[in-house]
Amino acid sequence: MFTKILIANRGEIACRVMETARSLGVQTVAVYSTADAAAKHVAMADEAVLIGTGPAPADSYLLGDEIIAVAQATGAQAIHPGYGFLSENPEFVDAVEAAGLTFIGPSASAIRAMGLKDAAKALMEEAGVPVVPGYHGANQDADFLAQQAAEIGYPVLIKAVAGGGGKGMRLVEDAADFADALASAQGEAQTAFGNPDCLIEKYIQKPRHIEVQVFGDGTSAVHLYERDCSLQRRHQKVIEEAPAPGMTEEMRAAMGNAAVRAAEAIGYKGAGTVEFIVDGSNGLRPDGFWFMEMNTRLQVEHPVTELVTGVDLVDWQLRVAAGEALPMTQEQIPLIGHAFEARLYAEDVPKGFLPATGTLSHLSFPAMARADSGVRAGDTISPWYDPMIAKVIVHGPSRAAALSRLSAALDQTQVAGTVTNLAFLGALAADPAFAAGDVDTGLIAREIDALVAAPEATPVHKAAAAQAALGLEQAAWDSGFTLWAPLHQSVTLGEGEATFTATVEVRGPDLQHWDIEGAQVICTRVNGQWLAAGKRLPDVALSGDAITVFAGYGLSFTRIDPLDQASGAAGDGNVIEAPMPGLVKAVFARQGQEVKEGDRLAILEAMKMEHSLLAARDGIVAEVLAADGDQVEAGAALIRLEEA
Repeated sequence: MFTKILIANRGEIACRVMETARSLGVQTVAVYSTADAAAKHVAMADEAVLIGTGPAPADSYLLGDEIIAVAQATGAQAIHPGYGFLSENPEFVDAVEAAGLTFIGPSASAIRAMGLKDAAKALMEEAGVPVVPGYHGANQDADFLAQQAAEIGYPVLIKAVAGGGGKGMRLVEDAADFADALASAQGEAQTAFGNPDCLIEKYIQKPRHIEVQVFGDGTSAVHLYERDCSLQRRHQKVIEEAPAPGMTEEMRAAMGNAAVRAAEAIGYKGAGTVEFIVDGSNGLRPDGFWFMEMNTRLQVEHPVTELVTGVDLVDWQLRVAAGEALPMTQEQIPLIGHAFEARLYAEDVPKGFLPATGTLSHLSFPAMARADSGVRAGDTISPWYDPMIAKVIVHGPSRAAALSRLSAALDQTQVAGTVTNLAFLGALAADPAFAAGDVDTGLIAREIDALVAAPEATPVHKAAAAQAALGLEQAAWDSGFTLWAPLHQSVTLGEGEATFTATVEVRGPDLQHWDIEGAQVICTRVNGQWLAAGKRLPDVALSGDAITVFAGYGLSFTRIDPLDQASGAAGDGNVIEAPMPGLVKAVFARQGQEVKEGDRLAILEAMKMEHSLLAARDGIVAEVLAADGDQVEAGAALIRLEEA
C-alpha cells in the first residue's frame, strides 16, 4: 500500500478520497488554486500546495506538469485524479507514469480506447456487447449521413463522437429536419470539443439510462451491479439509485456480463462505469439494452453502489493500484437493499437551473443521510467551479423505504446563503411516477412545471422569520411587560419582490401573539421550544438581514429597516415621516432645494442607531417641519415635497 498520495482534484471528491486514505493510514497531499486557499479539501489534507496563477481550471487544476512536480517534491507515490479535470486525460496518465509515479486509475490505452464514442462502439461490437443500431463510421458527408438515418429509421439521435454533457446532440423526428439538425450539432461539437464529427443512432422511445459499475485489475473484471440514472435534466443526472427499479435477475446478469466483457476487452484497471441506454417502453428485457459509452473513472454517483454492496470503491482503487488483487470475486459481492443519491446544487431552478454563487451562512445535514460535501458553513460557492454543495445519499431495506428516507433527508437538509435546487429535489422525490418506479429520461421535462413550483410561506413561517428578526426566540423572564400594557413590536420583511409587516404582542416570556397582515399566529414556549398550533416552529438562520426559515426546503426573507427607506404620505412620496419615535439627529433638506430620489434628507436616531431618511422621488422641498435635536413620534411629518 502507498504511504502518501496526491489528489489532483478539489471539492467533494477530493474530500471523499482523503477520508478513505486516512482510514488506511495513507497520507494525502492536496493541490489548490488561488480561489481555494481556504477550501475544505485543503484543510483536510496532510499537506497542501498552491498550484498555478489563478482560479480558472486551465490556470490551476489542469496543469498536469505542475501537479506531477508537486507529487515528486512532496514524496507522493501515486496520484488520484478524482473525476473531471485530468481524470480521463491519457496524456496526463502517460506523464504520471513517465515520472515514476502510479496513476490511480486505468491505463492510458484504456482511456484512449473509450475516448471517442464511434471507436468505442466498434470495439464493443467486436467484444459482443450490444450496441444501439446506427452509423458510427468515418464518412461525415451530410447526404451520406442522411441516407444512414433513413435506413436506421426515424426518430434518430445525432451525437458528437467526442461529446459529453448533451453537447453536439440533436433529436430528429423527421427526415426534413435532418440537414439543419446535423449542421447545428456539428457546429456545437466543433466549438465544444474541437471535433465536428457525429454519429447517428436509433432514438429509443422511452429511454432509461442504466449503468453498471465495473472494477478490473488489468486482466479480469467484476461488476458491482447497476445504477439507474434516468432522472436527468438537459442530459445531466439529478437523482441516481441502485439497483434499477424493475430490474430482473435475467437482465441484471446480461447487463453485468456485457459490462465485464467491455472492461476486459480493453484490459481495464480500477473503477469504471459502462453506461447503457435501455428501452423501458415494455419493461426491462435482456434484449432491450445497448452500450452507450464507458466512463473510465470513478463516477459522481458511486456512493449508491457503495451502500448497496458495502464496498468502499476508493479503498479498492488504492489497493488495486498498489498491486493487490481484486478484493472480491463476482460471487462474493452482495446486493443489499436500495440506495438513492440526490445532487444538491447552488442553482436558481425557476431561472432555468442557472448556477448560483454565495457564501453558505448555514449548512447542516440530517444524521439519517450520508452527505458527501466539499464545502462547509462559511465557505463560498465560487463562480469558477461546479456549484455542487453536496450529495445527499440514503439507504433502506427496500426502494420504498429508501425513497421515504430520501424525502425526509431532503426535508431536514438546511442550507442558507445561496439559492439551491433543494425544493426541486424534494418535489422530484415525491413525484408519483418516480415513486412508482416509472422512470425514464423524459420524466423531468414532462413534469417540469410542477417540479419547479416554489413552496409558499404560511403565516407560521412568516412569524418564525419575524421572531428571529426581532430577536424574540430567547425572550427573558420579564419580556412583554411595560408599566401599563403588553409590549407591541413590528418588523417589515421582504419575501421575493413582496413585503409584509408582522406585529407581535408579547405577553410574557412564553407567549407571543402575532398578527401577520390580518392572520393570527399564537406562539407558546414549552420546555424551551416554541410551538404554534401544537407544532414546533421551524429552525431559522439569521445572517445580517437575510433570514432563512427551514421549512419548504428553505424559505428566504429579508429584514427591511423602515428607517432606511423613504417614507411618503399615502404612498405618494410627498411627505417624509418618522417611521418610529426618535431623535432628529440632523436635517439636510432646505426649503426650495431640488432633490433626487435616494438623496439623504435627514438622520433619525432610534434604538441606539442612526438611520438615514431618503427622498422617495425627485422633487422640490416645499417645507421643512423638523429641526436638529427634535424628539418626534412615529408618523410625524419631517419634510414635505412640492406636489409632483
